[in-house]
Amino acid sequence: MGRLIVRRLFYLVVTMLLASVALFLLFELSPEAVVVNELGPYSTQEQRQIWLEQNGFNRPPHERYLAWLSRFAVGDLGHSRLFNVPVAQILATRLGNTAILAAFFFAALIPLSLSLGALAGMKEGSWLDRVISFICVLTASVPPFASTVLLSAILVFSLALLPGTSSMMDGFSYRELIMPVAVLVLYDFGYVARMTRASMAEVMMTPYVRTALLKGLPYRRVILSHALRNALIAPFTVIMLHVNWLVSGVIVVEFFFAFKGFGSLVLEASLAKDLHLLEACTMTTVVIAVCTQLAADIGYMFLNPRIRFK
Repeated sequence: MGRLIVRRLFYLVVTMLLASVALFLLFELSPEAVVVNELGPYSTQEQRQIWLEQNGFNRPPHERYLAWLSRFAVGDLGHSRLFNVPVAQILATRLGNTAILAAFFFAALIPLSLSLGALAGMKEGSWLDRVISFICVLTASVPPFASTVLLSAILVFSLALLPGTSSMMDGFSYRELIMPVAVLVLYDFGYVARMTRASMAEVMMTPYVRTALLKGLPYRRVILSHALRNALIAPFTVIMLHVNWLVSGVIVVEFFFAFKGFGSLVLEASLAKDLHLLEACTMTTVVIAVCTQLAADIGYMFLNPRIRFK
């Protein structure tokens, strides 16, 4: 198990290094493009040369890459032109906000999707399976930008039950989290539940489960001790991949509800062409992606002990 984790860590480090090279080539290979972005298109050539000299852009590309990578490694992410604060400061705040949103999202998504998916898989072909499958397909077919408008029209404007924004201007509020969490869960739970249903239905037809039932073991014990654990491997993969989607793919939801999270930060940095902030957001997404894949590999070992011997 230890060697497997070390090998996975090596692959993840290599992936991050390759991503950093691609990011450097995309954003910082051309000094002229960088200085125009920083000083504006109406800056003089003399001003640009002074800025390039002061910031070390006259050095060879490989030296600039190593210096750039070393700054990232120690947390020196530069200064944000948009917010006029260090990038690390605004990035930590926005990531913390998205982490809160993610915690409530997964707290609602996991029990709801796994329980409904497992019930549908246990009763494959029954009326319960058909009802759950219909709900899953219906919710998964509605994109987030449509469900935000629909839920807002019903819960905010028609019934006036919930606030229409989640900006947290007066401090943290659970009520302001309900709408963005509901939109995310409504879109995602159908997909995860369908994956759980397919996996559970397959496990229920395996010989060891059928043998356990024929031997007279309690149905509850067979489901919880044998079937459910093996059926969770596929949904676990999907849920871990949803961490990456949640970090970088909730731009629509966060922007619509004015939630100050990582997704809206990426959009604001893109619109303002804030180079240092965009670089930090991109590398943060890469780090989170590779870390979640490592967590998924470790989780496989607990769900299926046979993997650790491969």
